[in-house]
Amino acid sequence: MSLINKMLQDLDKRGSPGADGAPADIRPVGRGERSVPLPVVMGALAGVIILTAGGVYGWRYLQQPRTAPVAVAAPAAPIRPVVITPPEQLPMPETAQPQQVATVATTAPPPPATVVSDNAAARPKPAAQPEQAPAPPLREEKLATPAPLRERNVPVREEKPVSPAPRVYTPVASVALAPQAGREAVTGQGAEGAYRRALTSLQDGRVTEAVAQLEAALAIDARHEAARQTLVGILIEQRRTDEAMRLLQAGLALDVRQPAMAMLLARLQIDGGGSGIDTLMASLPAAGGNGEYRAFLAGALQRERRHQEAAEQYQAALRAAPENSVWWMGLGISLEAEKRLPEALAAFQRARAAGNLAPELQGFVERKVAALAR
Repeated sequence: MSLINKMLQDLDKRGSPGADGAPADIRPVGRGERSVPLPVVMGALAGVIILTAGGVYGWRYLQQPRTAPVAVAAPAAPIRPVVITPPEQLPMPETAQPQQVATVATTAPPPPATVVSDNAAARPKPAAQPEQAPAPPLREEKLATPAPLRERNVPVREEKPVSPAPRVYTPVASVALAPQAGREAVTGQGAEGAYRRALTSLQDGRVTEAVAQLEAALAIDARHEAARQTLVGILIEQRRTDEAMRLLQAGLALDVRQPAMAMLLARLQIDGGGSGIDTLMASLPAAGGNGEYRAFLAGALQRERRHQEAAEQYQAALRAAPENSVWWMGLGISLEAEKRLPEALAAFQRARAAGNLAPELQGFVERKVAALAR
């Protein structure tokens, strides 16, 4: 018992804090026994902290998807049209500029410089291009402009600049042919085309242009009778009778079988103091039974006192128009001059019977009838 008590006492002494050697060994044991709840407490605290943090994070996480679709869906609709519209609006002005430049002129460096403004080296290139070949720089600019824009509208921009290319070359061809083909290339339709253009100019009151176009028509086809007669009429109205007579003579030299032109030339010759008989006699075979032509020739012969020939021409004219009282009067004058008085009286009586004379001429015929009836 005493040994046991001693051992217990020794154990008690070792476990007591007052000892010097024992406290170092006993304190960690005591602390070890007391530190057992500390980790538990710390673990519990850590677990609570973790749970609370997880709960907060989970609560936020659960709330984010509910608000996120509303916030994303609202801007998603306006953002898509905004992204789509700029590519549709941007290419329109960019394509409009090269098209207008291509159709207006062949050498136009400013439009390509605006389209390809990002590259600084692209601007001096059109400025340094020579003026000898304006068409090639256009092709290079057309290829350079659609290159950055092929992603949006490739077929539209490639077709539009290609279409005006022939339009640019066609006037160049016409200008090149104009000095070679002369006035025919300018008119485009030959003498008939120039004549029609002249008629249009006359209707618009552009007489100077009409004269130039009629001269061009005659230069292309000297046998264009309508153009010659129209030009002669304009010259007569402008009192340029000498030029008109030269044109008529040139036309009759080409073809004498033009009674109307011969009558016009003879009228100008008579007004100028000539007889006009030679001109009329040259075209007489082509006149045939034209009463107006033969009566005009008879009057020219009568003025030259060639009454026998005049009477023959009046008789030929009256066969075409037997009721023309003026021609009957002219026939009576020539027959009276030839001393064929009975025939002259009959002619004057026919003129009076027709009753379509002017008052002065009607009085003249009445006096002749009364004088020859004695």
